Amino acid sequence: MKIVTGNDLKSGAVTWWDGSIWSLHVADAADVGEHGEAIIATEQAARRVVSAYVIDGELSPDGIRPAHIKDRIRALGPTVRLDLSLKPADADAGMWVI
Repeated sequence: MKIVTGNDLKSGAVTWWDGSIWSLHVADAADVGEHGEAIIATEQAARRVVSAYVIDGELSPDGIRPAHIKDRIRALGPTVRLDLSLKPADADAGMWVI
């Protein structure tokens, strides 16, 4: 099974091709078979997605998921607690600039 992933051009969010549009949910991904590269060319030309690529997918009890751990991590979102990271508006954010 082959699925297509990329990043939304406007937000940068990880997206998955569901057969007709891009979804934020990997479980919506569709098997693109041999058509992955053609879908990527069309979608990137329309400026809906960037950095798209074809990956191996597999069926799980919860639906389709990436076969490789790297893309499973991308599907799940950030691996750090966002509430612990500095934001530019934080008063202490500048103290780490070297």
